[in-house]
Amino acid sequence: MGVLLGGAGSAASHAVLRGSDPADGAIVKRAPTVVTLTFTEGVTVSDDSIRVLDPGGRRVNEGQPRHAAGKSGTVQTTLRGNMPRGTFTVAWRVVSADSHPISGAFTFSVGEPSATSAIVPRSSAGDTAAGRLYDLGRYVAYLGFSLLVGTTAFVLVCWPAGAGQRRLQRLAVAGWCVLFVSTLAMLILRGPYETGSSPGSGFELAAVRRTLDTRPGAALGGRIALLAVAGIFLFLTTRTLSHTLVRDPPGKENATAGWWPERAGHRTLIVTGVVLALALALTWAAAEHASVGIQVPLAIPVAMVHLLAMALWMGGLAALFIALRRSSQDSSLPVTAISRFSRIAFASVVALLGTGIYQSWRQLGSWDALTGTSYGRWLTLKTLVVLGLLAAATYSRKWTGELIRDSSEPRVLACRASAHVSALVGVSHEAGGSRSLPAPDDDPPAVGSGPDPTEPASSPSPRRRLLRTVGTEVAIGIAVLAISTALTGTQPGRATIEQSAEAASTTVPGIATVLVPFDMGTHGGRGQVQVTLEPARVGDNTLQAVIFAGDGGIATVPELRITFTLRKQSIGPLDSKIVNRGGYWGTESVKLPMAGSWTMNVTVRTSEIDQITTTKDVNIAPDQAPQE
Repeated sequence: MGVLLGGAGSAASHAVLRGSDPADGAIVKRAPTVVTLTFTEGVTVSDDSIRVLDPGGRRVNEGQPRHAAGKSGTVQTTLRGNMPRGTFTVAWRVVSADSHPISGAFTFSVGEPSATSAIVPRSSAGDTAAGRLYDLGRYVAYLGFSLLVGTTAFVLVCWPAGAGQRRLQRLAVAGWCVLFVSTLAMLILRGPYETGSSPGSGFELAAVRRTLDTRPGAALGGRIALLAVAGIFLFLTTRTLSHTLVRDPPGKENATAGWWPERAGHRTLIVTGVVLALALALTWAAAEHASVGIQVPLAIPVAMVHLLAMALWMGGLAALFIALRRSSQDSSLPVTAISRFSRIAFASVVALLGTGIYQSWRQLGSWDALTGTSYGRWLTLKTLVVLGLLAAATYSRKWTGELIRDSSEPRVLACRASAHVSALVGVSHEAGGSRSLPAPDDDPPAVGSGPDPTEPASSPSPRRRLLRTVGTEVAIGIAVLAISTALTGTQPGRATIEQSAEAASTTVPGIATVLVPFDMGTHGGRGQVQVTLEPARVGDNTLQAVIFAGDGGIATVPELRITFTLRKQSIGPLDSKIVNRGGYWGTESVKLPMAGSWTMNVTVRTSEIDQITTTKDVNIAPDQAPQE
């Protein structure tokens, strides 16, 4: 894992605003006719994806936002004519290729900066009522998928005779119902989730049609169609297993736990179930994090395996828990069924670890992202919780081994007794007379079918111990699903790191725009300075700075000082002698003698005693660089 993270390159899964025209903080002489936004990957836009507001907060763009010709990652909107001078706010909200909405805002000025009544939005794109309901639907969908796939697999592979158990039937049907209802709700909420509107707008037929035309909407629609087929499969599986069970031949009871379906029909059910489970898993992998970024052809099947392994383990644990609780009242649960599930659970854990490490590397890319991003912190929490789950699973395997040993001892003793009796009466197994005692007609000893004479009366039986640890696994598994849902809706670490880098310093030909945040720790002492240096080359440069308060509005301060230092050559600090020009600070004569990475020191004084200095790096091009 260390080698993978250390050698990872840079790639984003969520889209990131790479640049804009006009640039963030730019001051242009004439009002543009078009505003262009360029993202790191393809995005989907709606009618209200871009809003351009004038200094008075009035909307000045018209028509529907559109993609530039042949560029899914470039979005444009047309502006009205006769726009006033001053500072304009561009607020945008689009949907990235991995199905998550992203939003942001920036400003540019025509002529000179001015005060503006437009407030820059700072909340997350998903922090809406529809977004919160959509995230809840994600969690419920994971839960339903786990119960449906895990319970069905437990019955098909581990205990076919359990198909007649009412509790297991209800558990599988509950999983199907939960997954179907949550998917339908997500399909309705998808439109409001993308546009940030109220949840009720999702019930409009036009909104549902627009959703189905998108890749996430098509995945949700496909999942509903697959669930219709899965419902029929669930009914046929229960009916087939309940009516085609045959008795094991004498002497082979241990091989199949007494009752087993006919081989041909059982194999068909298993193959059909695997195909349906893979198809359902694809509806997640093809529309979320795995579908964009690096190594997509490998990431999608890895995500499918990860999801299926989780469902087999979590859903199978729920089925085992129900079967253990009822084994002493209904048809007893054979120890061989627990043994089979133990092997499946172990294989699922191995698959989860392998695919989880790959996904962590792919979504993080560096150790810094593990501790410095929300995605990395959620992933760390999930890792710790999964370690607790593995600890409980270790004890479950221990009690399963004891149950297997306890169940095998009576049969071995019975066989020895049979041979001893035959020797006493003089009957040979190879002679043509009386044969050895037939195999007993009953199933192998069931879990908890009787007390263990060697176990102290006050000590819990292995069955009860297994029941407790399985219950613990189920409880921890619910927490793991909740954390996984949070990870699904969180921007991956790679994208967060890249977005931070883009925000810290955005460079366009001939202009360097740098955002410098400051926080003095006092009331009203927080904000940011947008510094624009043009042409960002050796020689004379024009410097303009706009100070924004914490609420996004233009702020005025008694003093602003900006100096430049080239540390490698021991040059500076060079004072820019910037002056207040009413609404913004500026100067036309900043002389920078050498190319390189200069350190810009920004000193902001908000009162007679409150002052702070923040530094940012800015790249200065050589004088002979062509002017674009």
